[in-house]
Amino acid sequence: MASHRKSRPTGSRVAGIRTPAFATAALTSVALLSQSANAAPEADDKPSLEEVEKKVDDLYRQAGSATEKYNGAKEKTAKQRKRVDTLLDDVAQRTEKLNEAREELGTFAAAQYRTGASAPDTATFLLADTPQDYFDQTQLMDRMTGRQKVAVDDYITQQSETMEKRQEAAESLETLTESQGDLKTAKATVQRKLADARELLSKLTAEEKVRLAAIEKEKQQEAARKAAELARQQAEQQKEQEQEAAQQQDSGSSSAGSSSSTGSSSSSTAPDSSYATKADKALAFARAQIGKPYVWGATGPGSYDCSGLTQAAWKAAGVTLPRTTYDQVNAGTTVPLADAQPGDLVFFYDDVTHVGIYIGNGMMIHAPKPGTYVREESIYYDGESSIHSVVRPA
Repeated sequence: MASHRKSRPTGSRVAGIRTPAFATAALTSVALLSQSANAAPEADDKPSLEEVEKKVDDLYRQAGSATEKYNGAKEKTAKQRKRVDTLLDDVAQRTEKLNEAREELGTFAAAQYRTGASAPDTATFLLADTPQDYFDQTQLMDRMTGRQKVAVDDYITQQSETMEKRQEAAESLETLTESQGDLKTAKATVQRKLADARELLSKLTAEEKVRLAAIEKEKQQEAARKAAELARQQAEQQKEQEQEAAQQQDSGSSSAGSSSSTGSSSSSTAPDSSYATKADKALAFARAQIGKPYVWGATGPGSYDCSGLTQAAWKAAGVTLPRTTYDQVNAGTTVPLADAQPGDLVFFYDDVTHVGIYIGNGMMIHAPKPGTYVREESIYYDGESSIHSVVRPA
């Protein structure tokens, strides 16, 4: 007999349980929630504000390092281009003299042709691939008059010197090409690092930018506190030195001699009056540049990078400093930070890629980084550990 059992619906089943339409919808929601949960870590992958700040600072430092390499390559390229120009001028002059010597020998060759003189002669000599070898093999000198001998000697000398200068010019051109390549690479690196920093900052929300400004303000306050502490220490040290000097003066010449032989390192690194005079001129120049924009590779007068500013400041005082921080750090005497005097150069970071000019009381004038202006700031602006050394220009 036929079955009266109703046929089962064809709905979905989960673990043997029939799932009506609303249950299916619920499962779909669960699946979507699960997907959202799995996607949540991607949002968490967004760097923190502190990480963004560190990354931006690192990019600016890397740009600063590339800037100094650019400055060095630019200086080297300029010097090499000048050398190439000088060599090419020299080659042109020597070629002219060589042609004159060739013409003089040509007159002897023409005369030999008219008189029917037999080879070896000056004509064959001039046509030879290696005139010196031809001259040695044929003893041409034995068959020449006094004037001819002088002309041949002059020709050989001019040819040899011209060939040497042409080779030197070719090598200098090759070096110039390499320098131009280094210059192009450094420029591209600076531009790329700055673009990366701008991109990171552009992704910050308005709230994040406010928080970032607050973090920067806290750093500046800490830097100012450290500068004030250094100023206090230097003031105490100066007072002790003055008291010591007064005691030496009171105790007589013998005591003064004994004290000077056991004096502190601070007194041994004190600058003389001539240095103070030059430093005043350098600082006056630096102060006059405050407010001008930082531009990488710039040496003034409208804008500066860090080493361009220090170079220009000391040039105003009659002292020639090298162009880059790498060279400026070796252009004087290294002194302890506690003995820093106005005018001294303060260098930063292990790779010596930033420099400022010390003005006293833990403060300096420097051109910080792109987007900023020449300004007075604590030497602790990027933390105490960032200070590399202090150098007193020679």
